Amino acid sequence: MNLIKVKCAFCGNNFFRSNGRVNEAKKFNWKQYCSLHCLSRARQKRVKIICANCKKEVFRAPSDLKESKSGRRFCSLLCGAFFNNALRKGANLLKRKTKTCPSCGKQFKQFPERKIFCSFKCHINFLRKTKAQKRREILTKIKNFYTSYKRIPLKREKPGLAWRAQKVFGSWNKALEAAGFEPNPVVFSKKFTANDGHRCDSFAEKIIDDWLTARKIQHQREVSYPENKLLSADFVIENNWIEYFGLNGVIPQYDKLIKEKRKLSEKYQLSLIEIYPKDLFPRNRLSKIIKT
Repeated sequence: MNLIKVKCAFCGNNFFRSNGRVNEAKKFNWKQYCSLHCLSRARQKRVKIICANCKKEVFRAPSDLKESKSGRRFCSLLCGAFFNNALRKGANLLKRKTKTCPSCGKQFKQFPERKIFCSFKCHINFLRKTKAQKRREILTKIKNFYTSYKRIPLKREKPGLAWRAQKVFGSWNKALEAAGFEPNPVVFSKKFTANDGHRCDSFAEKIIDDWLTARKIQHQREVSYPENKLLSADFVIENNWIEYFGLNGVIPQYDKLIKEKRKLSEKYQLSLIEIYPKDLFPRNRLSKIIKT
């Protein structure tokens, strides 16, 4: 049997084939392959590509080759991820800017919009320093208020300060204790004595009573409503019945009492003056509400 050296039409390697098979392939213009593997690969019509990361030669079907703006091809998703990450890291290294650490003042280079402090230690020290500054500011404002008004501020009177104190100290009462004061009691849990000797159920009622006393306005406390002796007005000035509705919208039962007092006032033609927390805190508006 005569063997003739033939070149594979797919891989290009030389192999030996019988003379009859070679003549037959030439007669019918067939391509000759060194193995079934090369034959199957040739029939698949795959495209040979070189991986941009590992430089490995691989074959891909035309349908698997997606359009690439960069023109790079990869043998696997892993190689593509490695290459793109390395490329991105190199680009970021070129964009590194010099920054100043807000804690220690040291200059360092870091990725933009990534790192603010030069180290974790500086970050912790900055947070501690900031928290200490906030504590001092809050305590100073509480003490300044006490110096001006001879009393500690109410939470509803300083809502912004109370919110910051809750974030820093954990609660408004803890901030008052840190400032050296006794926290305000729960609403209606402690009685107060006004300057004229009247007993008040809350500190807000004491403010109203002292305001009337300072202007020498004659007033009565706890006057019962006509028809219902269980209901009483906080203050009465001639025919003006003054009520401080401090829990309006907080307790449903309290709202029912408010409606009942309004009905009695309308029925007996009583001039009802309603005062709410917003009328006292943070700014006293009694001069605009009570006109005598």
